[in-house]
Amino acid sequence: MLAFMVLVWSVNFVVAKNALGQFSPLMLGALRFTCGGLFILPIYLWGKRGEPLPDFSASWKVLGIGVLGVGLNQFLFLLGLVRTTVAHSAILIAMTPMMVLLLSAWVGHERITRTKLAGLAMATSGVGVLQGRALLGGHGSMVGDLFVLLAGLTFAMFTVAGKEIRERYDALTINTFAYTGSAVLLAPVTLWLAAGTDFSTVRWTGWLSVVYMAIFPSVIAYLIFYHALRYMPSSQVSRLAYLQPFLATLFAVPLLGERVTLSLIAGGALVLAGVFWTERA
Repeated sequence: MLAFMVLVWSVNFVVAKNALGQFSPLMLGALRFTCGGLFILPIYLWGKRGEPLPDFSASWKVLGIGVLGVGLNQFLFLLGLVRTTVAHSAILIAMTPMMVLLLSAWVGHERITRTKLAGLAMATSGVGVLQGRALLGGHGSMVGDLFVLLAGLTFAMFTVAGKEIRERYDALTINTFAYTGSAVLLAPVTLWLAAGTDFSTVRWTGWLSVVYMAIFPSVIAYLIFYHALRYMPSSQVSRLAYLQPFLATLFAVPLLGERVTLSLIAGGALVLAGVFWTERA
């Protein structure tokens, strides 16, 4: 199940990049939340039949955390991916555990040791290598990379700030509130964007990409992730994330024509080594 999860998330970078060639980032995000909400809501109602719904105050907290960690996260990811490469995006998303560490230390949940600080410096230098290539006219984009980093930051905020919510409610509840809530909140924007979109130009691959993004990485992969955390140490589960940059790049080279450069290899190696060093400290 975990191997399937990593594969789904890795392929999502390429699928989303393809879909962004046919939809604007905002339209694609709105469609993803709408389809994801329509898919997960019946599953939630069937799985939770006979159980009481979260009370009013808790519902707003679950909705807020879900929209932050899923809704805003995905919009920033798409805004970044449309401007930068799959390889850059996958590597920068791998920085998310570092952001979780910094936020946890800021609120007093963790302590940053010298070893962790060294790992953070190593990973940051890897980001610097990637940005240096972008400045020299490489395939990456500083603006796009920044949006991807902000997407990782919102998920890190969700991880730290939503700890209490995630301990009280399972992944199905949080994801349902996140996708259904985001779809409802964005409904006026979705209708406005749809009115100005010429859907006749969208090929079948674009619609297939929307369906894939709404179901597999958005719902099924997250349910597998949280299910695995019940039976395996979180460190063991999180280490599988190191395969994403490699697999995403492996798919992007033949399917999207992206090039593997020395700076990409060097920057990616520094980022992944720094994150791995920090998590092992």
